[in-house]
Amino acid sequence: MALVQLGDVTVQRIVEHEIPVYHPSEFFDEATPEAVEPYRSWLTPKALCPRTGCMVMPVQSYLVRTRHHCILIDTCVGCHKTYAEPSEWHQRTNEVWLANLKAAGVNPEDVDYVFCTHLHSDHCGWNTRRVDGRWVPTFPNAKYVFARDEYVAMEEEYSEIFVDNVQPIAEAKQAVLVDLDYALDDEIWLEPTVGHSVGHVAIHLKSRERHAAMCGDLIHSPLQLAEPDWTCNSDYDLAASASTRRKFLATHCDTDTLVLTAHFPSPSMGHIVSAGDAVAQRNAYDFRYL
Repeated sequence: MALVQLGDVTVQRIVEHEIPVYHPSEFFDEATPEAVEPYRSWLTPKALCPRTGCMVMPVQSYLVRTRHHCILIDTCVGCHKTYAEPSEWHQRTNEVWLANLKAAGVNPEDVDYVFCTHLHSDHCGWNTRRVDGRWVPTFPNAKYVFARDEYVAMEEEYSEIFVDNVQPIAEAKQAVLVDLDYALDDEIWLEPTVGHSVGHVAIHLKSRERHAAMCGDLIHSPLQLAEPDWTCNSDYDLAASASTRRKFLATHCDTDTLVLTAHFPSPSMGHIVSAGDAVAQRNAYDFRYL
């Protein structure tokens, strides 16, 4: 995967897979075939598979290398994990993500920090791997930075995701629980973007006046640029999700901020730009891919 240079910081996508997964109507309650039709021409084939009608949504991490640290943002689905859906994520056995990380020149021992935008299955799966029948941290020398609100909510839910992907990190004393506006240093910090989950954060990078923001699941699909109020039906708070998304889009539209998306199709990185009738808040945004 190509490197992107942000001042003294480099950013690189580490992709686990990029496949058609959900029909828009399965993901967004508002996305009826009639509602999607006006956007189909520019979504197909990059973001909407012409064969299946499903959205093309990569699952990926961002490898960030600063002058001081090797950092991973989100850790995808992982292997041997039990997930209710989609079926493509359940009990995966290939280690393509780990191989892609090594191909980028990074071994698990090299990672200093893991940041999770939130703790859903496709963003924290490679936090751990199974060794001799038990889950252990994949990155033995890393501190795992979790938003405290997100961690507490997942601990209370005590799902398999928490037991497999998060609890072993705490037991290994590698978890660092932080506020939603935590800053590691002046090059990487969190922004509260609650809505998709109770402790969701965007992760900002800055070096030599170059700025990037990894939006996580604040925005899932290019469809939400045309329809910012369409919310994922698994969002924790639908109203907060829409409000936070609109704020993020308005803040970074027509700026130099490089937006690193979790699930936009390759190359997944680009800039939010104005489009359509911004006054009416319809079709107000587009995405200029790198």
